[in-house]
Amino acid sequence: MSSLRDVAERAQVAISTVSAALNGTRPVAADTKRRIEQAAAELGYRPNLLARGLQSKRTRILALLYPAPRSGFGLTEMQFATGAAEAARELGHHLLLSPEHADPIEELRHLTGLGLVDGVLLMEVGLDDERAAFLTAAGVPFSMIGRTRDPGSIDYADIDFAATARSAVAHVAALGHRELAFFNLSADAYAGGYGPAVRAGEEFAAAARAAGIGYADGYRPGSAEEGREAFERLMDAHPGVTALAVMDDHAAVGVIAAVAARGWRIPDDLTLMLVLSSARVAEMFHPRLTALEPPGTELGRLGARMLIDRLRGDGPPQQRLVPCRLVAGDSSAPPRTTGREGRRRA
Repeated sequence: MSSLRDVAERAQVAISTVSAALNGTRPVAADTKRRIEQAAAELGYRPNLLARGLQSKRTRILALLYPAPRSGFGLTEMQFATGAAEAARELGHHLLLSPEHADPIEELRHLTGLGLVDGVLLMEVGLDDERAAFLTAAGVPFSMIGRTRDPGSIDYADIDFAATARSAVAHVAALGHRELAFFNLSADAYAGGYGPAVRAGEEFAAAARAAGIGYADGYRPGSAEEGREAFERLMDAHPGVTALAVMDDHAAVGVIAAVAARGWRIPDDLTLMLVLSSARVAEMFHPRLTALEPPGTELGRLGARMLIDRLRGDGPPQQRLVPCRLVAGDSSAPPRTTGREGRRRA
């Protein structure tokens, strides 16, 4: 393996200058820094993180903590993690993905107690997230992708749920729909105070109210079977609903099956939208679903940059909200002018 001395000899500078240029411990002339970086690349030099950490008291390693999703780490979640990892790398840091298990506080206590990481990036944040309270009390630098009920001075990057809901409601209203329903995340996620579930529910209701269209909610299916059952209950209670927004991908599968079982078709008899799912996930459905795609890559990058800025010094809290992007698919259409009941299967 190449050493600092090898790089110094290749770049024709002192070893201390190489260390300063690569570790950012003091300013180095731009031309000299470029020459050193070129020499390091040609020699395949990789810094010894442990040795550098002993010298600077920093490891340049960040931990991304997330509760392991029940359905696994999918495409949508990967966008957040990939964005954070890319931003960390660009700023000379490494990102450690650490899925949480039964006791997230014990996991945090162990991880931060080892001195392995400089700071923590939290994902899947609850309104009253105990992890944020622990890190604040422990004095561990952290930022959030998401936000607590009252984030105060904590750095965070989160979805703008109000703007996202307005976009979804405006989309269906412009198509001529007068009644919209919303299927939230599972009952467990909602009852547990999971931020996106609670905020999305509140903002969709507010947006529908402001737009003057009928609205039905209170449904929280967390599986395909629950999605099918929820759709049947919805149609029994609100037969005039012609547009539906669903937050759980698996529940959407059940909705599509229930629509087909009635002899109906999407989008002829129901406009269906996925909320907080990537366009790539929406493309896997038939028909291709309209999606409110979360800005996962952007939020991941913002969260990582905020954490690194915090590690570099004090400053005012950075707090950003970014709306989802509406990606129209083949599941959106104006409502039928004639009723659907005549085509219900016997």
